[in-house]
Amino acid sequence: MKSILIAALVALAVSLVATPAVIRLFRRQGYGQEIREDGPQTHQTKRGTPTMGGVVILIATVLGYGLAHLLTLRGFTASGLLVLFVMVGLGLVGFADDYIKIRKQRSLGLTARTKFIGQLIVAGVFGVLATKFHNAAGFTPASTHLSFVRDLSIGVGVIGFPVLAYLIISATSNAVNLTDGLDGLAAGSSAMVFGAYVIISFWQFGNTCLVGAIRDGACYTARDPLDVALVAAAAMGACFGFLWWNASPAKIFMGDTGSLAIGGAFAAMAVTTRTEMLLVVLGGLFVVETLSVILQVAGFKLTRKRLFNMAPIHHHFELAGWPETTVIIRFWIIAGLAVAFGLGLFYAEFLSYGPLP
Repeated sequence: MKSILIAALVALAVSLVATPAVIRLFRRQGYGQEIREDGPQTHQTKRGTPTMGGVVILIATVLGYGLAHLLTLRGFTASGLLVLFVMVGLGLVGFADDYIKIRKQRSLGLTARTKFIGQLIVAGVFGVLATKFHNAAGFTPASTHLSFVRDLSIGVGVIGFPVLAYLIISATSNAVNLTDGLDGLAAGSSAMVFGAYVIISFWQFGNTCLVGAIRDGACYTARDPLDVALVAAAAMGACFGFLWWNASPAKIFMGDTGSLAIGGAFAAMAVTTRTEMLLVVLGGLFVVETLSVILQVAGFKLTRKRLFNMAPIHHHFELAGWPETTVIIRFWIIAGLAVAFGLGLFYAEFLSYGPLP
């Protein structure tokens, strides 16, 4: 628990202190956000606001995780490092996307193909390495089975797992990217999901199969749950610190640098904690945002009519007359309810093995 607190507090402090310096630096460099012309007109006032603030989230997370290890003399693990690899790797893809937008003064950065290749490389490396690094009990960072709260009977094999990893990582990173459209919406919602993974990972650590189950079947086979909790705590602290400056009216945006990195971290944590399908519940808000885009595109192709005023759905409510802060707060409530429901499902499954001793 001490290491988790250190990771969260260090990342929070770094994010709070470093973000203003990054804002000043990016303003001098002219790293301002381009705004979609077809979006809500109220957003045009945000043009030129510094972007790529996800760099701060990445640095704070890595420093929080690293210092927690150094200060507690705890060794690094394969699971924790793999989660960070996905987070930083997709952060670099997002950084390239943001940088192109800034240099070319447009709202579109990398081509869809280039972004696909970047995500494919990161997910592919993760998918291959995550099934290696057996510990003394034979556990690996990832399992080749689909999982909800623990592994299900549906397996994809060592060959199929990198494909599954790509699908999860690309879907989750793109979902967070779609949600990042209002001041503080993605940062606040993401902090809640990271908080959930702190709880889930620490609970798995306290009930690991490595020391034997207290009750038959009630233990977890996650390889390094405590280390995953450290990454989640650091990322949570980094998001909260960034949110201080990203809240409406935002002084800086996380950009694709932050949104792709955060989504990748969610996916990697879900894989390493054997909660891949539970992530759909925990990230319920991100699922709703993604579905709204899918329904908007599909509906328009079929009927030539738009189902929403604009997608993602947070823009629909803005164009319907809701103030931006109202949309943000209500969507935060939805995100919190989804996280609470997901944690309830996780704990209920644990209790299904019988009453606590």
